[in-house]
Amino acid sequence: MKAMTGLKHKLSILIFLLLLADCSTAKKEAAREAVSTAEQTGEMSVEIGPAETELVETPVEAPPEAAPAMPIVLIPEELRPGEPLTVAFMAGGDGAARNFRVALLNSREERLAKAAAFSLEEDGAGVLAATIAVPSTALPGEALIRVEKDGVTLGEISFHIADREFAAEEIELNQQNTNIRTVPDPQKTTESEQLWGIINSTGTEIFTAGAFVPPVNSTRRTSSYGDRRVYRYVTGKTDTAIHAGVDYGVPTGTPVSACAEGRVVLARFRISTGNSVILEHLPGVYSIYYHMDSIQVTEGAMVSSGDLLGESGSTGLATGPHLHWEIRVSGENTDPDAFTARPVLDKAAILSKLGELGNL
Repeated sequence: MKAMTGLKHKLSILIFLLLLADCSTAKKEAAREAVSTAEQTGEMSVEIGPAETELVETPVEAPPEAAPAMPIVLIPEELRPGEPLTVAFMAGGDGAARNFRVALLNSREERLAKAAAFSLEEDGAGVLAATIAVPSTALPGEALIRVEKDGVTLGEISFHIADREFAAEEIELNQQNTNIRTVPDPQKTTESEQLWGIINSTGTEIFTAGAFVPPVNSTRRTSSYGDRRVYRYVTGKTDTAIHAGVDYGVPTGTPVSACAEGRVVLARFRISTGNSVILEHLPGVYSIYYHMDSIQVTEGAMVSSGDLLGESGSTGLATGPHLHWEIRVSGENTDPDAFTARPVLDKAAILSKLGELGNL
């Protein structure tokens, strides 16, 4: 009996020792698994044993370098409301010009205008440009030009919009002119849609790059660009508008000539503007001639600077004989005087500035 009890005691001790050995082995296996897991996950340290800790350094990849800012050239570098701005940059072979857009934003990053880019050179050397206009309603202060491709911003540059004041005038309208402005007419709607379809389009051809010339010899003006108008109808009601061009007070029959080389894209009678002619000069830039007595050109024809377009008159909504001359840039009305003061697309200045930035 005593022998049996002693045997049981020895068996209990043996089982305890075996369990203790299994526990030690399990800890070692757990440690090995921890090391293996740490190597896969890149953790910085792994516990090897109760008295030893090894630091395992994981290489950290440096963040990719930011792409260099796209150099952008502005001509001029400061301007007033109603004036045009030429934006140029290098595409670097990064897609067709039609994929690039230029946006004008104010200090609150509200979009004021936009324009499509076009290739500056026929050989497609990678220099792109866009002509954009500061609206006459823009407030003075800091502004931003943003170059985009497929909706992604590629570069930005800031510039300053100077202050400018515009004159105010009130115009009395007779029954005929009141009707033109106030009576709904499906034909007027169709003509308006045709007009906006033209002046909002951007082609690819550059017909002229130099300064424009006035379309008439006279310097007498009856209204200026940007005039804040109040129209007074025969009913006593009023309406407001902003004059989109300049009015030359010339008698009926005065020769009207092209301000620059271009293509005739519209030559027809319109209810609101009478006998009208529109010329395309370069991508997104159009000159407009309204209220003419006669038209001497046809749509699709090419004209040179100084070529006869027709004669001035008082057709359409007019209170007397005059020529309305207007310039549109990507749909935005622009001060014609800015186009006579300097080249509309100064290639030499653009290439020189890009060269200074190390882009050519």
